[in-house]
Amino acid sequence: MAGAYVERRDELRRFLTARLGDPTDADDVLQELWIRLQAVDTGPVANARAYLYRAAQNIALDVVRARTKRARRDGEWADTQRDRRFAEPADPAPDAEAAMLAREDAAALASAIAALPAGAGRAFRLHKFDGLSHAEVAATLGISRSGVEKHIAVAMAHLRRTLGD
Repeated sequence: MAGAYVERRDELRRFLTARLGDPTDADDVLQELWIRLQAVDTGPVANARAYLYRAAQNIALDVVRARTKRARRDGEWADTQRDRRFAEPADPAPDAEAAMLAREDAAALASAIAALPAGAGRAFRLHKFDGLSHAEVAATLGISRSGVEKHIAVAMAHLRRTLGD
């Protein structure tokens, strides 16, 4: 069985890494598998590859169960260590970087809207900011509904070009 293990070690490592998501855990399972193979006389095995994969899968399952149990235990312990009377609520505001990026995006959008052609800018603002339908924008500007649609299309194309999709 040791020979089959040595032949398939790299293959087993890839299998376990995919299952466990961590090469270090995969190496630990491989080491445990090697120790178990050395400790037990398996006798003749019809399909050594299948035997190795099943044994590796069983050890990996034990690792996942232990990981889950440990996370639950640690979480329960952490809950007992907090005095909820003094706990501060999480700050709902975005972090400084996200706020800065949002301000930059808003400034770029405002600049792009300000650079729209006059007719397209008026139609766009009435439709998007004031919430008017195309028919209402047409009535307000004294143009056809088709004209409003063309102005909105021009505005959207300009904004996509300026801001990128």
